[in-house]
Amino acid sequence: MEEFAWTRIGDRTPLYLQLARSLREQIHDGVLHPGSALPSERDLCEMAGLSRVTVRKGIEQLIDEGVLVRRQGSGTFVTQRIEAPGARLSSFSDDTRSRGEDPGVVWINRALAQPTEEEAAVLGISPDASVVRLSRVRLAGGEPLAIENAVVPAEFLPDIGRLGDSLYKALEEYGHRPASGTQRVRASLATPTEAGILCIGQNTEVLRIERTTRTSEGRVVEFTRSVYRGDRYEFVTELRDIS
Repeated sequence: MEEFAWTRIGDRTPLYLQLARSLREQIHDGVLHPGSALPSERDLCEMAGLSRVTVRKGIEQLIDEGVLVRRQGSGTFVTQRIEAPGARLSSFSDDTRSRGEDPGVVWINRALAQPTEEEAAVLGISPDASVVRLSRVRLAGGEPLAIENAVVPAEFLPDIGRLGDSLYKALEEYGHRPASGTQRVRASLATPTEAGILCIGQNTEVLRIERTTRTSEGRVVEFTRSVYRGDRYEFVTELRDIS
């Protein structure tokens, strides 16, 4: 960004909010591209004719909104949006690797349990059957992007100790990889706990996803409820004319 052209509103809007608005507009207009580095605070001070405190507050505003992300030791960058295909059944790990990033996982819970009435009904199993309950934070390049809470009939995962970063890979090893499914996505706001885990502000927009998958034989193999960062994800579905 060779020049930083911005126009002060001329009203009582704080200067740091005016700066944030101008940066937001330049990102929207393609002057600053997703993944590109923001000029240093010192350079922005000179470009915009503002104090270091004002510039820092403007940047913090956009970080809180998820428009910018700060990487320790590297600088501040325009957040990259992830376009996830809404009509393709794939795992978080596979999607992450396809973008050239390394998937990671932080386990919250991984244990055998009894299903709730709802879970037993969705999975099509007896309330007395055992399930594997999996709660984890999904990371890409070390950045937390989602919280996943999955329930799988225990018969499909006889040894949870072999489960690595990919549930689908483990299911495939036992001959039960999902072949079809349904997914529902709705917008919501992050709870304080979710915000803390995902390193986002409270009441930040998130995407709540409920996924049910089946084996090629039609058995329900997975019932998962996830929370994805709304500032990082867009679910895209290809539309075709069927007339």
